[in-house]
Amino acid sequence: MYAVFRTGGKQFRAEPGVRIRIPSLAAEPGESVVFEQVLIAGDGEASVQVGNPTVDGASVTAEVLRHGRDKKIIVFKRKRRKGYRKKQGHRQDFTEIRVDKVALT
Repeated sequence: MYAVFRTGGKQFRAEPGVRIRIPSLAAEPGESVVFEQVLIAGDGEASVQVGNPTVDGASVTAEVLRHGRDKKIIVFKRKRRKGYRKKQGHRQDFTEIRVDKVALT
């Protein structure tokens, strides 16, 4: 059983027991969260439900494991022959979850 759900403006594929890093959520570690915006749900090759835009009644239940920050990404801008150089860094916050259940109804 798997599902593709949307959170934080991104899409993630979920299967029971899989750990996923998603954009930061306002939930404490140990809490259970439910994602209702399921775009695709299926149980293998036999049956796949595609939402229009979401699958009715489908949900993904997961447990929040931890919060953290990703590796630093360097943003370097430069214009040739102008002497313009700008260096910026950015670390994205994330929430690590473990998918417990993918429910179709």
